[in-house]
Amino acid sequence: MTKADLVEQVAEAIGPGITKKDCALVVDGFLNAVKRAMANGENIEIRGFGTFKVRKRKSRMARNPRTGEGVEVPSRSVPVFKPSKHLRTRVSQLDAPASPSYAPIEAEESTAQTDGQTRLGGGFDF
Repeated sequence: MTKADLVEQVAEAIGPGITKKDCALVVDGFLNAVKRAMANGENIEIRGFGTFKVRKRKSRMARNPRTGEGVEVPSRSVPVFKPSKHLRTRVSQLDAPASPSYAPIEAEESTAQTDGQTRLGGGFDF
């Protein structure tokens, strides 16, 4: 899925009240906020989706494969994503055999209504 596909799906989920151009601004704003927070060493937690974290990797000794010489790799910070339990469960259903316990999860109706239309799910319909 590309960012353009993501913009299109978000625009469809919101409905006719927003243009794809406006939706692209929202998606870009979200992604920029995540990048900015992680660049500052902050963690971002999105309930039901996962957590973006910055982890510090220790320095270590590696080996140059061409010469066999030992090389020290300095410590560094790396971005990581830890999926929520809910997301891991949904993804694990891709590999599960077809059985009643692994039936696709239906979207639940929420009580929120916009312009007389009932929205589905609790925020994420994936």
